[in-house]
Amino acid sequence: MLTYTNPELKPFEELAGQFARNELASGREEHDNYPFGPFFHGVLARAHEAGFLGIILPEHQGGIGQGTGALCVILDSISRADASLAGILFTTALAQQILMEAGAFDAIRTITGGASKAEEALIAFPAFANPSELAPSVFAKNEEGRYTLFGTCDYLVLGGLARYGLIPARVHGRKGYSFFIVDLAAPGVTKSGPVVSLGFHACPAVDVKIRDVDGTIAGSEGDGAVLFERAAEKMHIAAAAIACGIMKGSFVEALSYAKERFQGGREIVKWSEVRMILANMAVKVDVADMTLAGACRAAEEKHPGWETKSRAVAIRIQDDACELTTDGIQVLGGYGYMKDYGQEKRFRDAKQVQALLGMAPMKKLKYFEKVAE
Repeated sequence: MLTYTNPELKPFEELAGQFARNELASGREEHDNYPFGPFFHGVLARAHEAGFLGIILPEHQGGIGQGTGALCVILDSISRADASLAGILFTTALAQQILMEAGAFDAIRTITGGASKAEEALIAFPAFANPSELAPSVFAKNEEGRYTLFGTCDYLVLGGLARYGLIPARVHGRKGYSFFIVDLAAPGVTKSGPVVSLGFHACPAVDVKIRDVDGTIAGSEGDGAVLFERAAEKMHIAAAAIACGIMKGSFVEALSYAKERFQGGREIVKWSEVRMILANMAVKVDVADMTLAGACRAAEEKHPGWETKSRAVAIRIQDDACELTTDGIQVLGGYGYMKDYGQEKRFRDAKQVQALLGMAPMKKLKYFEKVAE
């Protein structure tokens, strides 16, 4: 639907769709074994070669200079096969968006300018949290313009892969929090092993301890919440695109299975109970697709109130994704719970997507606060 409203996005959909079929579909189960199996470094390298790690960055920053629509098309297409890679792209894009909101273009050039490897282009970020909702666990001291950080950053997504991380920290003596760019290879940075999560296994996170490590501030002291909210306005739509892709993948697999599985002398797709489940899934997919397309268009054309509406779109699509993937398992019966099929992974991934940019209940309350103003 995104490409119908904006045909210029069609090449991105075709590129991402082909990438998902060639690089992700056949290896989905293997990739999902991480951290108990190997990480898909080769797939990530080819995603970097395709330009997926710089979708929203301007061309002079080493990106391809596209907007929210292109990012959503790519995340949607990839998530139909394996949402873990979409989580990696989302996390890096979120950090990039915050840095751009802060005007930290020199920092972006430092990170992406000489990035010959995919891991060098990544930016670690606690993407499954809203820093404003958590008590500060990383602190910064300002000594004549030099910032030194100490504390613990839990569940830093891509922290075990990326060279640099964007860390929220509270500056001593100041209200609010600020964002700091930290070299994760610096002495004083200690990383845990990969934290096993419900979904997105191949989008790994680690807990990081920081002791007297230099950090470069992005923006000004205390403006972290403002920068995060500005970035989140666009990235809520991107999170909805991941959920939308998961929904499409689940529906396609359920429909295909129902056409091939025989019971009672006929394909189960001909049983009315199964047809009703599939019909409900199809309705949710089409509604999510059209809603996402409208949100992207509203954001890119700056329609009045698009910032608040983007939150509503993400909340609704993510809720529907959890319901739909449950139905996707039901259509496959006992096979739906087996790793040989993709449905149980999509179920876990749909739940994981709900936590992007903060806890789902808190996002709903935040949305209500804005519409009630």
